[in-house]
Amino acid sequence: MGRHADPTARRRTVPPVLLAAGLVVLLLGGGLTWWLTTRGCDDRVTVDVTVAPELGGLAEELLAEVPTTDDDVCVEAAVTAQEPVQTAGSLGALEAAALPDVWVPDSSLWAARSGYGELQPMGSMAVSPVVLATSRAAVEELGWSNQAPTWGQALGTGRPLAVPDLAASAEGLSALAAVRSSLGGDEQADNAVVQAVLSAARNTAPSPADALATGTGGAADAPLVPVSEQEVYAANESVTEANLVAVYPAEGTPALDYPVLRVGAASGAEQTAVEAVVRRLRSEDALAAVQEAGFRGPEGGAPPRAGGESGIAGQMPASLPLDVQQVQALLTRLSSLAAPSRLLAVFDVSTSMKAPVGDGTRATLARDAAKSTLSLVPGDFALGLWAFAYQLEGEQDWTALVPTRELDADVGGTPQRDVLDDQLDTIPERLTPGGTGLYDTTLAAVRAARDDYDPTAVNSVLVLTDGTNEDDDAGISLQNLLVALAAEADPDRPVKVIGVALGPDADLSALEQIAEATGGAAYSAVDENDLQTVLFDALRQRD
Repeated sequence: MGRHADPTARRRTVPPVLLAAGLVVLLLGGGLTWWLTTRGCDDRVTVDVTVAPELGGLAEELLAEVPTTDDDVCVEAAVTAQEPVQTAGSLGALEAAALPDVWVPDSSLWAARSGYGELQPMGSMAVSPVVLATSRAAVEELGWSNQAPTWGQALGTGRPLAVPDLAASAEGLSALAAVRSSLGGDEQADNAVVQAVLSAARNTAPSPADALATGTGGAADAPLVPVSEQEVYAANESVTEANLVAVYPAEGTPALDYPVLRVGAASGAEQTAVEAVVRRLRSEDALAAVQEAGFRGPEGGAPPRAGGESGIAGQMPASLPLDVQQVQALLTRLSSLAAPSRLLAVFDVSTSMKAPVGDGTRATLARDAAKSTLSLVPGDFALGLWAFAYQLEGEQDWTALVPTRELDADVGGTPQRDVLDDQLDTIPERLTPGGTGLYDTTLAAVRAARDDYDPTAVNSVLVLTDGTNEDDDAGISLQNLLVALAAEADPDRPVKVIGVALGPDADLSALEQIAEATGGAAYSAVDENDLQTVLFDALRQRD
């Protein structure tokens, strides 16, 4: 028979005193945990920090623990690594609540470019000079081992220049601004920089990443790449043989200064928290971290293994300050090249183009200058070609040699660029007696360009002449031409005329009036040997 529990037996209970004691211990334990994790925190504030990508991991480690402030504010930092161009764009587009509290871009240039008024500089987190990176073998071949080149000389080697996206690269823009300064900072310097950019696009120069890989591989024909010194240092840290080197041009180098910027205004605990994050980013721990990563400290202190095989100099190179406004103006000019051109070039082939110039004539000079300029122009530019003099086709003063098409367009198996090149070769053979129908040709060219208008491009007519209009009896007068241009102007299809007066006998005054009527420009090449520069500047005319 099985055993059963005694229904009369009393259940054992915990004495009330012991139960109360257990509850006290439990509560004390939980309270102790809460107290330990929150003691000293009258406020807990999150600070949003956005940094340049190369500082991302470093900033996360530094800000993983931000000391509690003197007035008991506990700080948590939320770090975002983002390209400065994106952050700069956000500053003017997003609501204040969506913006970071602290921003560390790679360069102070971004503060000016953003146009955002509520940025307060709080010092620098790091510095990295802008250099030209290439291989040690290339430096030997170029003769730069014992004597550094100027920025202008470096640009003129003929060696490929891997130009980064200037809209997104502070180091690329800084390098080109240094080149411009080295070459005198004038219009000719502007043209040289623009030619370098166009040439890189035209000749399909390697990307900066590919160019750096070529340099790291040690190739003697490695391109030049404008990069930060830190990028050279970091690349050599990851390989067994340090083939990549930083070239420091003779005038000095601009530098990425990694400014620590407070964004907007804060008060109370929020302000205290932001100040704590700023202190952490500029602390001794931060200095050690950035130098270990290959940056220089704000005062120029070198990375621990600088010099020797690191690829970078031990001493801080001479600084080359850049004018922020001039850099911004250069960017505007270079950015304008992003919009392709659609240009109809109209060349004078009257007898006066036989006038001797150097070893040739004005006609051969115009041909050679045009062919040289054509070699620089990107493939998405569209160009056409006319010749004009007097009654070249019946009573018509002009003849169309090549319709306007993109230079990369296929024309019966031949690129448009080559078709134009071949037709330019015929210019000296086309010289015709009888005068110059400048005004009739100009009006016809503007009308043709408007009929062929491309709303995605800058549409223009380039007229090159060495004389004056000699068709007064049968053709339109200057006054009537100006009236017609004004009457036919279409704000939805603007076509500007760019006039080039070649030699002392050209009617610059008439070209200036025509240019003014169409929003274009007029250029004088009184010294015919300046035609190359003038023609290139005319071709890139955008304003």
